[in-house]
Amino acid sequence: MMNKFGMRKIGILVISVFFFVSCKQKMPVHPTFYFWRTDYQNKKAETNYLNQFKSKSLYVRIMDVDFNPDLQQAVPVSPIKFSDPLPKNIDIIPVVFLVNNLFNQLDSQHVALLANRVANFVDAKVKQAGKQHFTELQIDCDWTKTTKNQYFNFLKILQTNPLLKNKTVSVTLRLHQVKNLISSGIPPVKKAILMCYNMGNLRKYGQQNSILNQHEMDIYLKDYLESYPLKLDVALPIFEWAVVFRKQQYAGISKRVNKDLLLNKKLFKQQGSSILYDLLIDYPEAGLKQGDVIRWEEISPTDLLATSSFLSRYLKPEERNLVFYHLDTDLLKHFTNEDFQKVIANF
Repeated sequence: MMNKFGMRKIGILVISVFFFVSCKQKMPVHPTFYFWRTDYQNKKAETNYLNQFKSKSLYVRIMDVDFNPDLQQAVPVSPIKFSDPLPKNIDIIPVVFLVNNLFNQLDSQHVALLANRVANFVDAKVKQAGKQHFTELQIDCDWTKTTKNQYFNFLKILQTNPLLKNKTVSVTLRLHQVKNLISSGIPPVKKAILMCYNMGNLRKYGQQNSILNQHEMDIYLKDYLESYPLKLDVALPIFEWAVVFRKQQYAGISKRVNKDLLLNKKLFKQQGSSILYDLLIDYPEAGLKQGDVIRWEEISPTDLLATSSFLSRYLKPEERNLVFYHLDTDLLKHFTNEDFQKVIANF
């Protein structure tokens, strides 16, 4: 029969194992940002955030790629220019956004040509950024069933390019591609980044926040995330936008409307305590008409913390990058360093 001393030893052992497992699950997290503007300037305030986060890299959008019907080929759209080089202590992770429908327009020969052109274009832009090397190229594409085969073929060809030798090609991953794993397929790469934003129906009229939606995360991630086969980084939103509706039909996103403007009672009237605002008069400077409705969508520190808590429960424990979208002082001012550190600590 076991004495009290023996029972105490077992109790201590169980507690020790529990804490060992708990500590083991906390893996290194590398916080950084996306840079999504078309002109990189080394702004001191933004660079300070990178230093504050001890960021080693910055995800920089290089260009979009879309199909030009006149030329009957894929073309770069709004490529970035570098007015300043990136800081010496920051590595660049170039990002290329591919419009999904592009792969419905290209045959296999043109897909191979596209892969070659993307590799060459990225290599040249990285050098313009003042960098001689990069270790990862991220491809951003919301692929579907009809484009999956051509897109996956593009990724395979891209990784054989000599310019990408010994480099990682990663992809972006949407929520529906996690849940619908069989129909969506697994991209032929070793790493993906989970895009935890733009998860609601942007075009649907109503009070929902289409940027971040906990209910959607429950549906698409809760029972599927832990078993996803690729290594996963995570991207979280800190952006905001004004979604315009005309006669309750989606009319676009206005870059001319901000929160301060919505609080101008000569221009807008809030619908109760909702996130919908009625335009009282024509506002030609923003291309808006009387009667238009603006849905103001934003992310709060509470939203970010809740999302990080959710993800930390279901993600496999592994070293990962945590990327906030995106590096902009007008957005960052809504969050304190403590807000960010709480979110980072959850991972």
